[in-house]
Amino acid sequence: MGVVSALGVGAEANAAALMNGISGIREARYLLTEHSEFPVGEVPVSNEELMKSLGLLSGRLYSRTHLLGVAALQEALAQAKLQGHKGLALISGTTVGGMDVTEHLYPEPLPMGMPDVHDCGASTNDIADCCGDFDFTSTVSTACSSAMNALIMGKLLVESGERDIVMAGGSEALSLFHLNGFKSLMILDRERCRPFDQTRAGLNLGEGAAYLVLESEESALQRGAKILAVLSGGGNACDAHHQTASSEDGEGAYLAMKQAIADAKLSPSDIGYVNAHGTGTSNNDASESTALKRVFGEKLPPVSSTKSCTGHTTSASGSIEAVFCLLAMRNGFLPYQSEYQNFDEQCVVPVSGKECPRADLRHVMCNAFGFGGNDSSIILSRYE
Repeated sequence: MGVVSALGVGAEANAAALMNGISGIREARYLLTEHSEFPVGEVPVSNEELMKSLGLLSGRLYSRTHLLGVAALQEALAQAKLQGHKGLALISGTTVGGMDVTEHLYPEPLPMGMPDVHDCGASTNDIADCCGDFDFTSTVSTACSSAMNALIMGKLLVESGERDIVMAGGSEALSLFHLNGFKSLMILDRERCRPFDQTRAGLNLGEGAAYLVLESEESALQRGAKILAVLSGGGNACDAHHQTASSEDGEGAYLAMKQAIADAKLSPSDIGYVNAHGTGTSNNDASESTALKRVFGEKLPPVSSTKSCTGHTTSASGSIEAVFCLLAMRNGFLPYQSEYQNFDEQCVVPVSGKECPRADLRHVMCNAFGFGGNDSSIILSRYE
């Protein structure tokens, strides 16, 4: 696994921040926006610093989506001992792609070759080109479920025997188009977001990238790879309720969670923790809470939203939060929301407080729900 987020660069930095209840949400530093009233979850390094650490040539205009993706994927490849491996596959989720580069050049005439940077698929290919010998790439763009759908697609490729090893996840950088678009929906909070809290007033946008190395058990054992967990289940459903709003009964989320549990051959009572989509908007949190109650009934497992620490990393959120779930499983803790204070009868009560709760986790669920009702869930299980 590899990850970069507002909590830091690398899995260790992110684990330490999660266990200490640290938030990376603050006033924008690198995004050149007039709207400083809206805090964001920026990765705490500049493009220039990323280029230098990654050994990329200065003087070229790289998209931040590209740079963040390379940082996360290089960590994942190194941990899996796959540097120099031939014929790799990469599935990456994004929606912003190279939008930040387009904004930098606008309103001057765009140079020749610009579409090769702007396009979502181009960012995937650029990440692959910087990281190794890839002979297969694919890009998923389903809004905020993009990276999780990339994980599910990777899972299917391995299970079908099409590939023994697949890198899957997503990368998303903040952009003006991004921030202004969510502002127009009037769902941005001027303070740190508070998922499931009665006083919640919207989300904070974030950015980041994360990739998981998905591999058949046979291949991993042959290579002597260190197996971190099993991607045991995945589910995707679309309720097609509204372009941006979630349905009141959470039908899409409910179906996705049920599918993921069934795919993992588990029952709801087996799930020890749910990393909720939990954006902090009034509609989403209430809808997801309804769906969770429909799935788990009275025996609701611990639930929390790590977006209170990173902001909503949109298309990359599914893979970033999947890594967070792995970190929780391997380090024996429950990610908690230090900002939560006020109970809302429409919502579940998240894991909160001032100290990180310890937990022995065997099966965890991670949710990512996108605009248009494209909802996905995965189950990560301890490898026996």
